[in-house]
Amino acid sequence: MYIIAVYDIGEKRVGKMLKLMRRYLNWIQNSVFEGEISEVKLKELILEAKQIMEEDYDSLIFFKSREEKWLEKEIVGKERNRLDVFL
Repeated sequence: MYIIAVYDIGEKRVGKMLKLMRRYLNWIQNSVFEGEISEVKLKELILEAKQIMEEDYDSLIFFKSREEKWLEKEIVGKERNRLDVFL
């Protein structure tokens, strides 16, 4: 599946969450990630994220789609992190 993940997390935990999210997804801009992920890997990511988060204070939101081709993306302004393919 293709997901977009967005988080709002306490300042003390941001670094840990950033490192975790980068292991699973592509960084797009501050607190926003996207990419292909399996259901199993997503569950793994959520379990690890819960260990970092204070669930009464922090939030993590996933927007899911079967495939990237079903999602239209329009960028206005500077693209923070282009996803180039190196061969």
